[in-house]
Amino acid sequence: MNPMPTSTMVEVLTPIWQRVLQLPSVGADDNFFDLGGDSALALELFNEVALACGRELPPVTIYHAPTISALAALLEQPTSARIPPLIQLKAGSDPPVFLAHGLGGSAMDFFQIVKHIRPANTIYGMQAKGIDGVEEPLDRIEDMAQYSLDAVRQVQPHGPYFLIGFSLGGLITLEMAQQLMAQGEKIGLLAMLDSYPNMRSLSLVQRTRLATRMAWRWAASRMQWLGVPAPYRTTIDSPTSPAMQRFREGDGLALERYRPRYYPGKINFVRAAIPTDFPADAAAVWSDLAHRFEVQTVPGDHLGIMTAHFEALAAVLSRLLVEAPYR
Repeated sequence: MNPMPTSTMVEVLTPIWQRVLQLPSVGADDNFFDLGGDSALALELFNEVALACGRELPPVTIYHAPTISALAALLEQPTSARIPPLIQLKAGSDPPVFLAHGLGGSAMDFFQIVKHIRPANTIYGMQAKGIDGVEEPLDRIEDMAQYSLDAVRQVQPHGPYFLIGFSLGGLITLEMAQQLMAQGEKIGLLAMLDSYPNMRSLSLVQRTRLATRMAWRWAASRMQWLGVPAPYRTTIDSPTSPAMQRFREGDGLALERYRPRYYPGKINFVRAAIPTDFPADAAAVWSDLAHRFEVQTVPGDHLGIMTAHFEALAAVLSRLLVEAPYR
């Protein structure tokens, strides 16, 4: 479809921003984040933009186009812009910290956490290849790690490196750390946030326990239909676009293929207090795969540590950064 002129696009976008942000008026050059925007509102905003303009853009686009005028100019382009592999989420004076996304592939995972991390580190979010729908997504953890490393080393050619990964991103940062150490680089911090390998990498005992819990969760969700309260809430994925569905399929294949190797450094592991679709004992999974392994627990389930208990998680990460060697 032919793009609208920018002036017309501003007229289309303005009421959308007002509705999503629940504001009576929004100026064309007002910043989304200064107006109270967050990751959830960004998702709502771009869902409405897709309906109004016929263009699906990942919510992380808001970091590149945080005003109505900037977003209008982007939408005026006939093709979607490529999302870069690295985006600065927070400016600072201390050594950079690199955050790796979960299954969603977006740095928006860390929106709330970044605001509460106390050390004055510059913070970058890694973006998965293919999240923009322009490029083909990757389907191997090793390739994802290399894709991110190429971008990271443009910003920081040599270590020590400070790496934090959530869920699938924990495996990506683990592989990045493996590759960096093999090249003689120092790792200042490797923090894996509720990150686990595919079930096939678990022991028989771990697989049995996990399968039993998942079966109980399934039964509990059916009981809830009958009016019997479930012991805890389950997570329901939101509908995804065809491009995002293809992207998630690549992530699923990468997770299935990846077999972690022994890591000759220290893993700082942060686990969710409420185990859902993942093992309850992180040490049983990882301690034999690392030279040193330390685990801490934060409130919430797998997604809740990022969305509801982000202050507790940010406090743990802040302390790990302060205590990290090579600072």
